[in-house]
Amino acid sequence: MKRGMPDMNKKIIIIGSVALDSIKTLYGERKEILGGSATFSSLSASMFNRNVTIVAVIGEDFPKKYLGLISSRGIDLSGLEIVKGGKTFRWAGDYCENPGSPKTIYTHLNVFKDFNPVVPCGMRKTPFVFLANIDPDLQDMVLKQMKSPELVLCDTMNYWIMSKKKALLKLIGKTDIFLLNDGEARMLSGENNIIKAAKFVISRGAKAVIIKQGAHGAMYFTKSSSFSAPAYPLEADVCDPTGAGDTFAGGFMGYISSQRKITETVMRRAICYGTIMASYAVSDFSVNALLKAKRNNVEKRFREFSDFTRF
Repeated sequence: MKRGMPDMNKKIIIIGSVALDSIKTLYGERKEILGGSATFSSLSASMFNRNVTIVAVIGEDFPKKYLGLISSRGIDLSGLEIVKGGKTFRWAGDYCENPGSPKTIYTHLNVFKDFNPVVPCGMRKTPFVFLANIDPDLQDMVLKQMKSPELVLCDTMNYWIMSKKKALLKLIGKTDIFLLNDGEARMLSGENNIIKAAKFVISRGAKAVIIKQGAHGAMYFTKSSSFSAPAYPLEADVCDPTGAGDTFAGGFMGYISSQRKITETVMRRAICYGTIMASYAVSDFSVNALLKAKRNNVEKRFREFSDFTRF
């Protein structure tokens, strides 16, 4: 991560999925609702920075009302490919048996199966890059199109660790911050201890690693420092956990890109803002709570979060 004096609110580019989800939880069931890693993360980032672009693909069947919801937050959709006659990526999950780990009912990749992310020429100098959870070969393809980004955040999941571990390990060294959950960190490293797992990721070339722990918050490690943040304590029930990790990443990137310097303090505050944004996402289905969230309420939660963790 380059330490400098960037202009405020530098641009963010997010490469990921825009999808239609069908979700069942203990609090209800919804079909064909707005989802996808690029969707959740871009809406979260837009709370702090309105210079957000997404690169993704959808089918011609994607509801125009959902495009309107995304663009209403100032998100640039010029990198969103619409495949004529194509069908949008769909996923269905059931959280009723295990609220922390959904049972996948179906995954229909549709147009996402042949996704070939092309970053428009005018966006290749974008300083903040979030490689959301997609095939590591595609993530690498995107990085090769970018020109000296200031900060690259990369997310992954257990599927890629199992199926494309070699490509993923190679990719880690090209990123500034690598993002994964605790189970994935153990799977990738072969270490049961989270600290050892984090050191493994850093040994592969990442400057820092963030390990998401769901309801237990997140941990941040570099070669010389570490930081742990709890989840924001919610009084409301967790209605729909879908997209919480993507929302965390978007809030993290959005806050960092809005700051004059990238310092250790800024990094830690960004993690706290990420957890706060995730607390909104899980309180309703789809992106409903993110769309209703206001910056002054986010700041109120940040102050409460500070009080909760001060000793």
